[in-house]
Amino acid sequence: MSAFRFSNGHVATSSGVLDGAEISVERGTIRDISPLTDASDAVDLGGGWVLPGFIDTQVNGGGGVLFNDSLNVDGIAAIGAAHARFGTTGFLPTLISEDMKAIAAALEAVDAAIEAGIPGVLGAHIEGPVLNPARKGIHDAAKFRRLDEALVAVLTKPRRGRVVLTVAPECVELADIRTLTRAGVIVSAGHTDATFEQAEAAFEAGVSGVTHLFNAMPPIYQRAPGIAGATLLDPRPWSGLIVDLEHVAVPVLRIALKMRPFEKLMLVTDAMPSVGSDQPSVTLQGGTIQVANGRCVDADGTLAGSDLNMATAVANCVEALGLTPDRAAVLASANPAAFLGLSHERGALTPGLRAEWVVLDGKLRPVHTHFAEDPAS
Repeated sequence: MSAFRFSNGHVATSSGVLDGAEISVERGTIRDISPLTDASDAVDLGGGWVLPGFIDTQVNGGGGVLFNDSLNVDGIAAIGAAHARFGTTGFLPTLISEDMKAIAAALEAVDAAIEAGIPGVLGAHIEGPVLNPARKGIHDAAKFRRLDEALVAVLTKPRRGRVVLTVAPECVELADIRTLTRAGVIVSAGHTDATFEQAEAAFEAGVSGVTHLFNAMPPIYQRAPGIAGATLLDPRPWSGLIVDLEHVAVPVLRIALKMRPFEKLMLVTDAMPSVGSDQPSVTLQGGTIQVANGRCVDADGTLAGSDLNMATAVANCVEALGLTPDRAAVLASANPAAFLGLSHERGALTPGLRAEWVVLDGKLRPVHTHFAEDPAS
C-alpha cells in the first residue's frame, strides 16, 4: 500500500473537495481517500488542484505525430506521452476519414497498443468515412463511402478497447446503427446535415454521442433546428465540446451548459500533432495545416482540428465559463468515462477506481500526471 499526501490546496474527490488529503493506493487502485491530518512530508499544492485524470475521446495526434500517418504502437505511444504532459490519462487515437485498409490497420494498432500496455489507450475513434460531404470540414471527401457489410464487419470485430464511430446519421440506415450498437460500437453523430427529425430517429436507434457539438453541422434556424437543436433538447446523447475559444463562441458554450444535462457534456480536444510539439505546420492527406496562435487551419482558413490540450480546456471552462475546477473536471473525466462505459474503473477520485490524477498549480497549469501503472502505485 502506498500513500500520496497533498496539502495546502484542493483535492477533488467524488465526495467533495478537500483542502488536503491522503490517497491510499494498492496495485494501481485507490483504496481510501481521507482528509489530511498531518501535513509533514505532504506535497504542498500551493493553492493548486488534484483532479481525476482527464479522458479525451478525440485525439488526432500529438507530439508531432498524426495517427493517420502512424498506425502503429510507437505512434500511439508518442501521442499518449504528449497528452499525458497535460493531464490526460485516457484517450482514443482518432482516425480522420480513411479507406477501409487504414481503418482496419488503425483498429489493429490500437489493439496492439493496449496489449503492449501503452498507458492511457482506451480504444479507437474512427471519425468517418461515412460523413456528409456538405459538412466535411478538413476531411477528404474522396475518402467518403457508404456503410456496407464489409465496413460493418471490420468495425464490429471484437476488440481490446472501445470503438467509437462518427457517422452522419442521414447517410446510414437506422438498422445499421442498431447492428453496430448491438456489437458494442459506440456510434456518434458528426459532420452531418441531419434534420431535427433525423437526429431524433438516430438517437432512438442507438446513437449515443454527438461529435464536437456545433461544429461541422448546420446552425439552429427558427424553422430548422437541425441536429444541434435536437442535441440541446434530447437528454440521451453525450456531446463533445471543443473549448479552445476558437471552435465555439463563449455565449454558445454557455447555452449548451444551460440547456443540456451537465452529465452529458464532455470536453474533447480534437488535437492535432502540434500539441506537445513546437512544429508550425501539419501535413494531412497531402494538404498543409498551419498552426499559429492556438489555431490549426488549412489553406482556405478552415479549422483543422485544434492545438488544444485538456488542461487548457479545463482552464478555459473555469476562466471563460465560470465553472469551478472540480466541476470542469467532471466534463474532462467522469462524463467521458460514462460515455465510454468505463465509470466502473476510471473518471473520478474515489475508492475502487484506478489511481490516476493530474496535479495543477494555482493557475491551473499541469505539474504532474499520475498513472495507475506508475511504480509508486
